[in-house]
Amino acid sequence: MVFDFFNSEDCLEVNNFYKKLLAEVPDLIFQFVIDADNQYSFPLVSRSVDEIFELAIDKFTDDIKLIIYERILPQDRDMFFQTLVKARKEIKPWEIEFRAVLPKKGLRWFRISAKTELSDGDKVSFFGHVSDITELKDKEEKLRISEERFQFALDASTVGIWDWDMVTNNVFYSSLSLKILELESSDIFDDPERWDKIVHPDDLPKYYSDIKEHFENKIPYYENYHRVMTSSGNYKWILDRGKVIKRDENGKPLRVIGTHTDISLQKEKELELLKTMKLYSDQNSRLLNFSHIVSHNLNTQAGNIKSILDFIDADGDKETVTEMLEHLRTVSNDLNETISNLSQIVKTQSNINITVGPLKLFEYIEKTISTIKGHSKQKKVTIINNVPEYLIINFNPAYLESVLLNFTTNAIKYAHPDRDPVIVFDYGLETDGHKSLKITDNGLGIDLKVYGDLLFGMYKTFHKHEEARGIGLYITRNQIEAMKGTVSVESEVGVGTSFKITFNDL
Repeated sequence: MVFDFFNSEDCLEVNNFYKKLLAEVPDLIFQFVIDADNQYSFPLVSRSVDEIFELAIDKFTDDIKLIIYERILPQDRDMFFQTLVKARKEIKPWEIEFRAVLPKKGLRWFRISAKTELSDGDKVSFFGHVSDITELKDKEEKLRISEERFQFALDASTVGIWDWDMVTNNVFYSSLSLKILELESSDIFDDPERWDKIVHPDDLPKYYSDIKEHFENKIPYYENYHRVMTSSGNYKWILDRGKVIKRDENGKPLRVIGTHTDISLQKEKELELLKTMKLYSDQNSRLLNFSHIVSHNLNTQAGNIKSILDFIDADGDKETVTEMLEHLRTVSNDLNETISNLSQIVKTQSNINITVGPLKLFEYIEKTISTIKGHSKQKKVTIINNVPEYLIINFNPAYLESVLLNFTTNAIKYAHPDRDPVIVFDYGLETDGHKSLKITDNGLGIDLKVYGDLLFGMYKTFHKHEEARGIGLYITRNQIEAMKGTVSVESEVGVGTSFKITFNDL
């Protein structure tokens, strides 16, 4: 028999109170009993059963279990009744979430929470409530999908998350943030100094400046590119973004959330592109300069030849002809030298199949020293070779001989008149891993403030030396750059000059 709440007249007032109270409870309140013969009875069922489960209260008889069974989603039926049997057998609370298909509302999620008691005659009573948790499940599912998508986005990228609580001065670093640093660790809380200590010193001023601007509300969010040192001792390029999400009443930041993105690969490509663009720009400038020189020099010498021939045609005097022929020979020799120099430059710049091989730099320097012995007998030349004998570089043999010989002979040619020339060859390793060779002399030196931009130009001379042609350094730089290397210079007038060749070796 189904009882609608309490039916005793003696408890009428109490019953009315509970009726009003339970009418305000959205959940389905129930008590049902299973006796030793597996007969079901429902002493208490709240009227919300019609709203929640779409069942009339007068249908709660022993046969109601068949209606309930039919409405439970087939995939959940076995679990539903197994948990009920277990709770009845062990006299333990019955807790379950399941799905049911209702006639009007369709598929719904429900949760049952019930206390279990054993009474006389081996009867088991269940006191509890049924909640419609469909909306909660929908939210949980949406949240789960959102979290899966977010986690996939993080896993598929190199983005790490950080969360800085400025009140406690603790920063949360996600595992991906630590992975950027090559640290095998789970998400951790740490102090903000961790990141500050590993930012490249050259990047720190801009790093702090950008953060400060955002904290002072001058920019809507913080964004900075900088390098950080990993556990292996190498630097990585990081895109660091952040935004204050909580401030106090005075606008002081209390909490900041942001991301770390590993952009090392993009940055390397960017730097390589800039390097390539500079190379093309330099090559275009040299090509333009070369065309001007060819035009000027050849036109000038061709004009000189024409003028001399005009003199010969106009004056048939033997002495005049002889004198003009001497001038013609001089101009002809100069023209041959110019054409030879220009041909060598063209050959260097147009040779795309240059033979490159592993060369022992020490041996080539020693060969250069042997070659220049007797180059200047009137001077005592000291050459010091500090390059390790084992050092190997990849270079063209002929170019290397030419480069070393040109720098060495220049050091002797432009030696200081008050002291014997000293030339030192030193090996170095650049911060990016490239090998370098520094050639230092104690000669006249060059005023780089005046001549720095012209130093490697064609036919540029800076000292009044009778053998100066202004072509050697131009050719030398072309040979070094043909090997994808670079050359730089440091000099002080009256002290000496240092040329540094950076090879394209890692």
